[in-house]
Amino acid sequence: MSFKRTIHAIETHAGEPMRVITGGVPNIPGKTVHEKMVWLRENDDQLRKLMLREPRGYPPLCCNIIVPPCHPDADAGYVIMEQIEYPVMSGGNTISVATVLLEMGMLPMHEPVTELVLEAPAGLIRIRAECKDGKVKNVTFKNVPAFAAYLDTKIEVPHLGEVTVDVGWGGMFYVIADVRQFPGVELIPEHGAEIARISAMIRQAAIEQLPVEHPDYPGVGITISQLSGPTNSPDADWKNAVTVASGDFDWDKPSTWTGAVDRCPCGTGTCAKMAVLHAKGELPLDQDFRHQGILGNVFTGRLVEETRVGEKAAVIPTITGTSWIYGINTYVLDNDDPFTEGFCVQDIWA
Repeated sequence: MSFKRTIHAIETHAGEPMRVITGGVPNIPGKTVHEKMVWLRENDDQLRKLMLREPRGYPPLCCNIIVPPCHPDADAGYVIMEQIEYPVMSGGNTISVATVLLEMGMLPMHEPVTELVLEAPAGLIRIRAECKDGKVKNVTFKNVPAFAAYLDTKIEVPHLGEVTVDVGWGGMFYVIADVRQFPGVELIPEHGAEIARISAMIRQAAIEQLPVEHPDYPGVGITISQLSGPTNSPDADWKNAVTVASGDFDWDKPSTWTGAVDRCPCGTGTCAKMAVLHAKGELPLDQDFRHQGILGNVFTGRLVEETRVGEKAAVIPTITGTSWIYGINTYVLDNDDPFTEGFCVQDIWA
């Protein structure tokens, strides 16, 4: 047998499927993990496409590459790859990476608590993992500063009309809309197609009408949308469904008005929501915020201090959640395979 690429990966999920590549990727140049991410984006984007598109991937899938850390305080590094971008930070992926590192023995596990530092493209992420009987029971991480960019802002969304939204940064820029603006739509799996349709349209309208800027990441704009609303669960305070783009959006092509609904409660989305609530005076520091995803599982957030990002008031959030390993795989690219970047068919892809 002869293969162009051989990739070793651990499959995890927190509802959302999140692949963690543990081997088969050559050394990635860069003096920081952020530089490694930029190098991959500019020089080897084939890897992202190969792992996330069919036949090895599907629209909701995320992927991470474990890399050697560059910062002397970090125990490991990781680069995050999603369907249309390389995020500098992702909460669910961070929980999955920490789980893989500890449960697969790549870093030593100490019971009942293991503390470690990971280097994401966004910088150092401090981890506290509760462990028992060789298992990671939950992971808490201290995120990058989160802030609100727009509050209660009205945008015009073709085919939907006027929609009131917030925009928050939690590691990515999220446009957030209360689902109660759309009668008949509930944050349940059975309404996934309509959630994805509405969310994709709101996201595109926000991109066009609400410019955003992060002082540390020039050129990064709104890339993701969140529908938000009350929950009936006594174990949660609020509910959300984030939709990730799975292709290019075109107002003239209704088939592109879709995406993949995040199956987990979304860590960076929870941070963005908490930053918005804090800016509105609705969420104080040091109070748990139990954020439920579309499948019913919960990430627990907490704002632990106030800070600033450039001229903007910001908060430091923590997120606690659980991820589970469900597979150990080796992926290859055959020398004769003509689909060297995988493929997409517009029955399930935008």
